[in-house]
Amino acid sequence: MKLYYAPGACSLADHIALHEAGASFDIERVDLYTHNTESGIDFRTISAKGYVPALILPDGQLLTENIAVLDHLAALYPQLAPAGPLGRTRMIEALATISTELHRAFKPMWHGGSERERAQADATVTGLLLMLSKGMKGAFLFGKEPTVADFYLFVMLLWAERFNVEVPVPMAELRRRMRERPAVAAAMAAEGLADLKI
Repeated sequence: MKLYYAPGACSLADHIALHEAGASFDIERVDLYTHNTESGIDFRTISAKGYVPALILPDGQLLTENIAVLDHLAALYPQLAPAGPLGRTRMIEALATISTELHRAFKPMWHGGSERERAQADATVTGLLLMLSKGMKGAFLFGKEPTVADFYLFVMLLWAERFNVEVPVPMAELRRRMRERPAVAAAMAAEGLADLKI
């Protein structure tokens, strides 16, 4: 497999998942402004969408969209998914909330929103994190071990840290626990993020 990523983007969640699974994979950095990969290819010739993540599967198929990539990795590596008859459904539910609500809420912060828009985004992010923290089943969203949903949530928590957004105590603890994991350290080091705020 090959993961196309941008440092600190939501593709970091997929990068962490691949390390957690012990998968064999390659990575290639994408500049989201020029759309060039580090090998000099126009990324839009790989994915017409022009954004990450993009995962090339062993048979050459392209998979995009973070929810889809993370769901696929959880299917390949069941240790990355919650157990139980509704495990996959609950995971997708969490991924959808993180993607469509939490991720989207950061837009004014990344794209030069007004002071009012940024303040509103800050409040939205804090509220969503509080809601998610109330549903936690243990140290992580679904219990004692992290799932792909936690990896995506971790990236959002890094973004919150970057933009000085207040997070509930359980989320700050989850962020700390994630930073301590070898897979997270490996992915962040590979993306040049080891000693940086995103």
